[in-house]
Amino acid sequence: MRDKTQTNSAEPGDRLIRAGAIVFFIGTVATVVTVAPLFLGTTPFPTYMFGLSMLMGVGFLVAAAGVLRSVAAGRRQARAAAGSAR
Repeated sequence: MRDKTQTNSAEPGDRLIRAGAIVFFIGTVATVVTVAPLFLGTTPFPTYMFGLSMLMGVGFLVAAAGVLRSVAAGRRQARAAAGSAR
């Protein structure tokens, strides 16, 4: 029997993973921009740039939450399939 799920359908947690990756990337760019003046010998950026660097951690946590949500949905689906097979 073929699986009725399309290959391009969104699974639970996919949006969180994508959003987390985007936030992580923004935090990475902010970190590079913040650290660059230290190596280039120019004046450092304002303090809020250090706050933007924290987006790396926030993005990582959001993506991790998406992965956990996806794993939980997969387990529920496997339990439902095992329960209906009996």
